Amino acid sequence: MNSCKLATLPQRRRVWNERSPAGSEPDDIAHSRDAHVFVPDDNHRLRNALNLGGAVLKLGLVGFMFFEVAGGVVYKFRLDFVPGLFLLLRVDALALLFLSLSAALWFLTTIYAIAYFGAKPEQSGFFGFFSLCVAATTGIALSGTLISFFIFFELLTLSTWPLVVHKRNANSLAAGRAYLSYAMPASAVLLVAVVWLESTVGPVEFAVPADLGALDDTSLQVIYVLFIVGLGVKAALIPLHGWLPQAMAAPAPVSALLHAVAVVKAGAFGIMRIVFDVFGLDRLDALGVATPLAMLAAATIIWGSIRALQQEDIKKRLAYSTVSQVSYIVLGIALGGPYAVIGGLAHLVHQGLMKITLFFCAGIFDERAGITRIDALDGIGMRMPWTAACFTVGAMGMIGLPPTAGFVTKIYLGVGALQSGAAWALGVLVVSTILNAAYFLPLIYRIWFLEVPSDARPVEGPPTLIGPAIVTAAASIAAGVIAAAAYSPLGWATLIAQQEYLP
Repeated sequence: MNSCKLATLPQRRRVWNERSPAGSEPDDIAHSRDAHVFVPDDNHRLRNALNLGGAVLKLGLVGFMFFEVAGGVVYKFRLDFVPGLFLLLRVDALALLFLSLSAALWFLTTIYAIAYFGAKPEQSGFFGFFSLCVAATTGIALSGTLISFFIFFELLTLSTWPLVVHKRNANSLAAGRAYLSYAMPASAVLLVAVVWLESTVGPVEFAVPADLGALDDTSLQVIYVLFIVGLGVKAALIPLHGWLPQAMAAPAPVSALLHAVAVVKAGAFGIMRIVFDVFGLDRLDALGVATPLAMLAAATIIWGSIRALQQEDIKKRLAYSTVSQVSYIVLGIALGGPYAVIGGLAHLVHQGLMKITLFFCAGIFDERAGITRIDALDGIGMRMPWTAACFTVGAMGMIGLPPTAGFVTKIYLGVGALQSGAAWALGVLVVSTILNAAYFLPLIYRIWFLEVPSDARPVEGPPTLIGPAIVTAAASIAAGVIAAAAYSPLGWATLIAQQEYLP
């Protein structure tokens, strides 16, 4: 579904972002800029056509499979390597939930990235790794076995690093080192968990309950912890979240991809697979490990919100907001009640729509007005009304105000907390909502109610730059308004929970 477009990039000492400090690119990076890709860097039309064509094709295939899977059809593809080791791709309802989000937001992010970068250099390498990253995300969604999941999970790690360091200045290189310093040890831990489990019970298929009886409870508890640690880095669970705020040194399209589509969602999706399809909710309760995961998610929700409140950089505030918001998914899964599970599943999509809107807008503020700090947002709503309106919708959704998707998530998680006998989790949601309001409302006030600086100029971007944000903002409202529809994110999450995971 995805293709990696490769081209030859000339050696140059030029950083694509003109606002990067002069001389910030180390010599060793400047002299290793050559990369072999198939599309020349100056052939914008061909590169854009390939990227948009691939995104449209993927979107069409996902749309076709959506209705087929809703009718009970399951697609499979198996590739045997050696006896007992095989690659399995399987399209079930949970896979399609993640795959649909990936396909839709890849298409919109591609349009946004083309407009955002314009004629800046080094785009063939960027879009090549961008496509490879989305291909890895697709593989994660479709993985039918633990081994398949691990292969694509590590491919995602390797393909996102070049995107994080794309600017090749000091900040982006430091962010890349931080990302790998967290991701590579986590990969080793995840591999230990996979090998330990499969060496005892054999190949683990997500659609076939694994016979875990050969392992004692202590071994299962340790393996479970290893899985959570291995996946928790990408899911940004504390204390494994430190790489994510640093990764904001990347360009806005990368930030949008990391936070809404690929990396953090891959971690959360992996935890879903481990909880639902490897161990099962009943076994986790018997092992006594479900509640600790819920408490870790709750702590991450509060900690991320507190840290967001302390940030003056727009993207870093949004990054810590992601740390908090993605753990809503983990909280719903760990609580295990019907409404909690449905709310957690739905938030996989809801958070993606709202957060990508916010990062699209943050990128437009930076690219068109040079605004990266919160105290520079004064009166921007008068100069960039469409961008400011979309940002406001995304922020209101994160707070959880009706009729946005965020409101639906919090209602379901709150009811699910009471169903699960975990009233404390309802308190966590209330505190988190107050903190969400505390770190988003001041931005909205600055945007709409403070005076425009005297040297301000009209800077609203072109339709191709603003359009994706308008679409995702509208979708985040629509997901709340039509939540009761069968094919809304909530409706699909309900279908998954009822058919696969709930009694």
